[in-house]
Amino acid sequence: MAFIETDQLERTTGKKLYDYQHDAIEKIFASLAKNPSNHNLLYQLPTGGGKTVIFTEIAKRFIESTGKKVVVLTHRIELCNQTSKMLEEFNVRCKIIDSNVKSLPDEHDFDCFVAMVETLNNRFRDEAIEIDNIGLVIVDEAHYNSFRKMFKHFTDCTVLGVTATPLSSNINLPMFQNYKELIVGDSIPSLIEKGFLAKATTYCYDVGLGVLKIGANGDYTVKSSELLYGDFPMLEKLLRAYYERSSGKKTLIFNNGINTSLNVFDTFKKAGLNIRHLDNTNTGEERRDILQWFKETPDAILTSVGILTTGFDEPTVETIILNRATRSLTLYHQMIGRGSRVLPNKKDFTVIDLGNNAARFGPWDSAIDWHEIFRNPDFFLSNIFSDEDIEKKFKYKMPEDVRAMFKNSENIDFDVDAAYQETLKKGQKPKIVLDKSIEQHLRMCIDNSEDIMDARYLSKFLKDDIAYRIRLYSYNICKSTENYLKWLEEDYFRKLSSKINHYYTQVEVE
Repeated sequence: MAFIETDQLERTTGKKLYDYQHDAIEKIFASLAKNPSNHNLLYQLPTGGGKTVIFTEIAKRFIESTGKKVVVLTHRIELCNQTSKMLEEFNVRCKIIDSNVKSLPDEHDFDCFVAMVETLNNRFRDEAIEIDNIGLVIVDEAHYNSFRKMFKHFTDCTVLGVTATPLSSNINLPMFQNYKELIVGDSIPSLIEKGFLAKATTYCYDVGLGVLKIGANGDYTVKSSELLYGDFPMLEKLLRAYYERSSGKKTLIFNNGINTSLNVFDTFKKAGLNIRHLDNTNTGEERRDILQWFKETPDAILTSVGILTTGFDEPTVETIILNRATRSLTLYHQMIGRGSRVLPNKKDFTVIDLGNNAARFGPWDSAIDWHEIFRNPDFFLSNIFSDEDIEKKFKYKMPEDVRAMFKNSENIDFDVDAAYQETLKKGQKPKIVLDKSIEQHLRMCIDNSEDIMDARYLSKFLKDDIAYRIRLYSYNICKSTENYLKWLEEDYFRKLSSKINHYYTQVEVE
């Protein structure tokens, strides 16, 4: 099959494609030309690379070359509207099939139809709509499993899926079952080097994730995430991270739960920061108002849940905060990708990771073998670092402001592993390790205090260091349930407080 040259279409539409977009289109049409009509293709390109522009150009070129119609499937109404607008800019006669469209009496007036997957599936099921002469179906965000139900309706035409991450949202339904070939576009490192994506600087804050539970979808449950990220210590850590790395910058915070996001909103609001909250319970009008405020406010902070991972494009975002953990590579890339758009005065952005996500998947801009992931998703998923393996590599670093409180202490470190090995050699009980650790913390509090009240006050700032030492200790004794760790931390702090009291009581007696 012969297809119109891309350059000809660029002349007629006035749109200019970048070289990597032009190359992708040529590869896709080369595959269409040599394969049968039901040869389903999957195209990968990073978030921010312009997938919509590419498949819009493909739709136009396909219609003009073949005389057949194109259907574009999306999973969100925002993507429907964005796609329709882009098709119109490319002079493609298109119609959105949404909940208001019950039939298609004007079918022959259009060459392309943009539809929500659930809406079109319902219309086909009810036999309310029938579209003749379909040659190509384009599936946007093809990694979502909801599109699979539509494949039975398009067995005689080509399906082109487009996604930033060719890894199914359902681990039991790999994408190679529906797509016969993967075409990989330019990588994130390449697009950064060429100036099409901003460069990310990532700051990781170690977080113990032992309380998180994995749900049926393979990711952490909302309920367990709410317990961890809605707790005061995590909210305090988030606020401190913001002040350290993003103060005054336009910041987008991703959470795994509405209650967590509301707690974040309250915490930041009480700190006098310019923040608003957005979730899927907001009305369309409220959402437009919030996003317009976010766009126009230089120091805006927007805390959200889920809905801004796709179909949202705000290039002025300067910082992405992952206030959640995820086991989804797709979600990881989607969240960070919201900050990767470039502007004349924006060539880089900040990522604050509070979920060990970079340790789990690697840096966002690292090279990825998408062909291998597409062919062997089980192997990839089974080799993701476990939370325990990640946490074993944690190295606690005392924040500078806390370190300043213990300026009289030359050494603030304690090697739990070495102390444990020493107790084994001497045949001592393991709890000796914690006793030695408490003695060091006691000395730190005393050396930097003038009285018992000062020492008690300082001891409260050791809670993160205590939690870190307790976790290392638990790995050595092979006992690390969250209840046990919590009990150990509470017991440790009680003993430290008791020793502080005892020390100053003795001083007073003397």
